[in-house]
Formats: sequence, C-alpha cells, structure tokens
Amino acid sequence: MDLSNLKPAEGSIKNQGKRIGRGQGSGKGGTATRGHKGAKSRSGYSKKLGFEGGQMPLQRRVPKFGFTNINRVEFQGINLDTLQQLVDEKKIEDTVDFATLFTNGLVGKNDLVKILGRGELKSKLKVTAHKFTASAKAAIEAAGGEVVTL
Repeated sequence: MDLSNLKPAEGSIKNQGKRIGRGQGSGKGGTATRGHKGAKSRSGYSKKLGFEGGQMPLQRRVPKFGFTNINRVEFQGINLDTLQQLVDEKKIEDTVDFATLFTNGLVGKNDLVKILGRGELKSKLKVTAHKFTASAKAAIEAAGGEVVTL
C-alpha cells in the first residue's frame, strides 16, 4: 500500500449531491429547488399534523359523540381457567398474588387485577387480587381456596 492506492473506508463517503441555495453559479440558486412562492417555499415551514391543504380536516369533519368518564377505573381481568392452566403447568403452587401474576406476564406492574369467573377451578388456591366477581369468589371457595381482597 502506498499513497497512490489509498481509498476511504467502504461506506464512509456519501455523495451528497448538489449544494442547494449557494448562488447562481451552482445551478441550484435562486429559488433553491423550492419552486415559486407559497408556504412550502418559505424557511421555517412545517406542515401541521392532520393538515389537508385548507380543506376541513377529517378530525373536524367526523361528528363527536359519547361520554368518557374521567374517573373510570380499569381492571385487568384474569379468568379462573387461566389460573387453573398455571397450576397445571406447575407455575403456581397454592397461592396466587400480584407478584406471581406479574412474573408470569399476565398483568402489568401498574394494573389493578380482577378475577373473573370463566372456566372451572379444581385446585385449592389462596387468591389475592383487587376485585373478584361473585361467581369467581364462589368457585374459589367451593374448591376449598381462600379469597383475599387487596
């Protein structure tokens, strides 16, 4: 290797193309490829999100209806058949609490848990959660388990 065959590293040189707005001699002076007049030709232009060229935007055309309760409390529902499946897979022994549900990926760390009554529970479990449906509570106690509300 000598000075006659030096080359830059592969991919380090990128052809940037013609420099825009650097005078008439560059061939890209004057309007600097932006065309004539209008908002897009100005510096500092940025199209607003949802802008449709002055046409009434979709977000304003579509009617609004309904009501959103700002005090609504969302619960992450877990059914009894899911708990039974965890027992069958030997992921839980005799107690189910928030930590075990979180480690098994059934709930997020900030979720509130509600045990729902779908499916049947054959094993005796001590279940700890924020809420229970009446049918779930009855099924857990019928299987000889215990219900603890957080």
